[in-house]
Amino acid sequence: MNIQRITLETTSDAVPAAEAFYRDALGLAEQVTVRATSAPSTGFRGFAPSLIFVQPGDVDEAVARAVAAGAEILKPVVKSLWGYGGSFRAPDGTAWQIASANKTATAPVTGEVERLVLLLGVDSVKAGKRFYQEQGLTVAKSFPSYVEFDSGAVTLALYKRASLAKQVGIDPSGSGSHRLAVVADRTFTDPDGYAWMTAESTVSAA
Repeated sequence: MNIQRITLETTSDAVPAAEAFYRDALGLAEQVTVRATSAPSTGFRGFAPSLIFVQPGDVDEAVARAVAAGAEILKPVVKSLWGYGGSFRAPDGTAWQIASANKTATAPVTGEVERLVLLLGVDSVKAGKRFYQEQGLTVAKSFPSYVEFDSGAVTLALYKRASLAKQVGIDPSGSGSHRLAVVADRTFTDPDGYAWMTAESTVSAA
């Protein structure tokens, strides 16, 4: 089972701006779509897409474009043990992480995206791992607090909800809709309430 793309949900009046943000600021028109919803949602939505670039300069340029398009910085871009990156909240309310594994430039800035990772905050990484294995996903990396799967165009990863919120710099409290649909070749809802849908099912949201 492969993830084709992710669909983010926002209010109907905000859909055009959100579509423009992901198309123009992040260049993700093929991997991220937007649809309207009236489902209530407050606080942290439980997930954080992570956009991984090859060069640290690409991170700087992408963050600058995002801020110019209305994003709010949650964590400024800095060097760390694992690389170079930070996080922001997109205009539609989605918390994003953006990073490069390279701490210093090894080549000119090209805008090359290495991969898009969908980080789902879950109550139990162990239970989530078992559930997704039962759906047919193959584990690529596995640690007690983090699991990553081979899942096609978008990499699926599971992380403890509170830890994910801390990582992106946001209060972990929140309730209501996740405002996310994972578009794949099956329809189901996982133990933490994340909806997976086929492309034909993502035209509108309740």
